[in-house]
Amino acid sequence: MPLAFVGVAVLVPLFVPAASAQAASASLAVTTLGRHGSKVATTVNVVAVPSGESYSVASGKRINLPSGRYIAMTDIYESAANGLGTDTLGAQVVSVSGRASVTLDARKGKAVKASLDTPADVTGPPQISGQVCAATVGNMPSAFSVAGWNTAGSLYAIPNSSKLLQFGYLAQWTGNDTYVAVKKTTGIPAQPGGSFKRSGLAAMRLSVRGGTQMARRNDTALQALPKVSDCTTDLYANVHDADAPYSATVHVTPGRWQPRDDIFADNGDDVGGGFPAARTLKAGQSVTQSFGRAAWSPLHSLPMVRQKSVQFYPGSLIGDPDVGWADPTKETVALYKGSTTVKKQTLTNWRSDPDFSARIHAAGWYRLTVDAHRYRPGITFPSGMLSPRVTLDWRFKADPAKSTVAPVFLTRFLPAGLNNRNQAAADSTTTITVSAGRGSQDPDVKFTKVAVKSVRVWASADGGKTWKAAAVTRSGSAWKVSVHNPASGAIALRSEVTDSDGDRSVQTVYRAYAIG
Repeated sequence: MPLAFVGVAVLVPLFVPAASAQAASASLAVTTLGRHGSKVATTVNVVAVPSGESYSVASGKRINLPSGRYIAMTDIYESAANGLGTDTLGAQVVSVSGRASVTLDARKGKAVKASLDTPADVTGPPQISGQVCAATVGNMPSAFSVAGWNTAGSLYAIPNSSKLLQFGYLAQWTGNDTYVAVKKTTGIPAQPGGSFKRSGLAAMRLSVRGGTQMARRNDTALQALPKVSDCTTDLYANVHDADAPYSATVHVTPGRWQPRDDIFADNGDDVGGGFPAARTLKAGQSVTQSFGRAAWSPLHSLPMVRQKSVQFYPGSLIGDPDVGWADPTKETVALYKGSTTVKKQTLTNWRSDPDFSARIHAAGWYRLTVDAHRYRPGITFPSGMLSPRVTLDWRFKADPAKSTVAPVFLTRFLPAGLNNRNQAAADSTTTITVSAGRGSQDPDVKFTKVAVKSVRVWASADGGKTWKAAAVTRSGSAWKVSVHNPASGAIALRSEVTDSDGDRSVQTVYRAYAIG
């Protein structure tokens, strides 16, 4: 069936630049025939060689074009009363001068065959996603491709040895684990497909924790992401779709892969997820990609001084550091100078792009506070959701005449030994790795390195009413703390990071992890 997955445009809108339209002196008509020889209505992508200008036209219709060489390609999809029908991918290089015509005939298609020395728990044939691309276009596949998806035996490709074409496919076998193989070729081979062995694959375990996301259903997947884009780029393998927590292992051909996660609320809305760093895997290698580990916290936004104002973008305040995804929040942001409130404002980044900016008139010590709560109208958060609230309290020197990123920090807490629901055992001790980081916010705003002088950490078992200091030990570039857990409830964590100039960063994560 026609393939619809993230990252690949199967059909492109008609795009005829004015200059090309004026120069059009020829035309092309593409006829598409099904596997029984009858005409099948399709949409044909037409790509100019070598410019990459692309057009879209219905099969059987004539399109005016400037004289030149083109690639005409399409997916000839034929439905069936039972099953998914068939897909036949085909492309033809044609010189257009005068009234040119070309036929793409699905009867010439060869089945895309992929084999794997599969374990006993894999009982069905693989699902195969295939693409034909214009090989001379630098950012393929993009709009310069056609794609289809079907069960093995129902996906075909019409052989063509032209070096102007590239063929790529992804085959996926499903059993207790998932097995995925990708391959590309120059041209469309006479016998498309390949044979793979499990011993030549790498393994990625997708560990999806429960309790931290604003919804329970998690759909995890992998996308092929070679360093140099080719006809396998973004081919997509769904790995597992279920309520968290769960783990799923996928075995893949060596190469670069992009893990991803989509989180769905009970009403069907896609409410979260993200793309962790891509992984380059070697044969025999095994790695784990985590989603939803405790504790969620601010990811990268720091205050800046510029245009004679203290500015702060209140985005990414409660997010998954493993993924780089943050949920929408509603927050109150306030700037103080001594006992004077310079500005106080309530904002939300739900369907908006807020920015806090407060004008300052004198150099001195300022205090910026943020109180953020997860916020997503229209859905009900899971009971007992972790990391629902984060607060920040920064104290730093600012001068309206000097643009700079404030010398403050963001903290990450990473508790060890939690179960897959982000729970520590009752009356246990949890070791927490604490790291303090900062990053450039704007290329036009000065960013300087700041050394940490001290780190202090507190824990609360009563929602922040009382706090108990934890012993802090330096461990490489981070710090370790141990927290004694009560018999039930949840633990809030607070850190204070200072530098030698007296700048201070206090961060609190409420319900950082649970006791179970």
